[in-house]
Amino acid sequence: MKFLTIDTGNGNHPGVIVGDGVVLDLALAPDTVFEDGWRPSSVREILELGDSGVETLRRITGAAEADMDAVSSAISPFASIALAPPVPDPWLILSVGMNYGRHLAEMGNTPRPTHPAGFIKARDTLLGSGKPIHVPPQCPDMIDYEGEFCFVFGKECHQVSEEEAMNYVVGYTIANDVSARDWIPDIRTGEPPFGPILGWERNIMGKNLPGFTPCGPLIVTRDEITDPHDLHLQTRLNGEVMQDTKTDDLIFKLPEIISYYSQWYRFHPGDTVTTGSPSGVGVGRDPQVFMHAGDTVEVELEGVGVLTNSLV
Repeated sequence: MKFLTIDTGNGNHPGVIVGDGVVLDLALAPDTVFEDGWRPSSVREILELGDSGVETLRRITGAAEADMDAVSSAISPFASIALAPPVPDPWLILSVGMNYGRHLAEMGNTPRPTHPAGFIKARDTLLGSGKPIHVPPQCPDMIDYEGEFCFVFGKECHQVSEEEAMNYVVGYTIANDVSARDWIPDIRTGEPPFGPILGWERNIMGKNLPGFTPCGPLIVTRDEITDPHDLHLQTRLNGEVMQDTKTDDLIFKLPEIISYYSQWYRFHPGDTVTTGSPSGVGVGRDPQVFMHAGDTVEVELEGVGVLTNSLV
């Protein structure tokens, strides 16, 4: 099953893919497809009900597909709708870094971490597929792409083992961890102890500008992906392939990430984790490649779709 959030221009509506790739707007669907009068107002409301919310959504989808004529006024072609991030209002966005082996090699043979390393991104960084990324005037010259495979929590998750970790994942999506790289040199050459620390802090600030986490276009439920560690991930800039990898290059697999961070964080339904950037980032190239106004960046993940944004 594939579900998403529609940006109507006057608020967000939850939606689900039905039939031959069309979108059912759950806010506009007739009462006949809903059980016991329950009409979800958001994707997060669905996820907050845990497995029962997802299973109810499956039954709603089945009812709609059984009588497409009855829901015809609430369906639209996927290409015609404006998209918000799949979960526009998560409690937490966690970004794992330094998690692809070949990416560490291109970044000056950075040593492999002994445990997952990550940082928190602000909710305001989220951006739907198709929406413009605004180049910030204070740091416009080194805007980089990081196409990333993501997972979304479907249940509250705290202090879980690796063995049970995947039971808390509802599905998968895509993100672009857009990064202003202006402070990378400070990390590498700053005078210890505070130079590298302050450089890293500003590097994280350069990932937290508004709209710097495009996410989407939708969530694909976990049952539709046989092996999340065997997916093709590709990033294209103006049609040119920049990142091209399989998720088998992940250093820390999903169960390790979930178990490790859940020892500290309490994840909530809808919380989103980006699992790290593969090799091919602009700052690691020779010569370096950065994004500018007028460029279009696409991140494609096997089994999920394409996240597309242009810079303005």
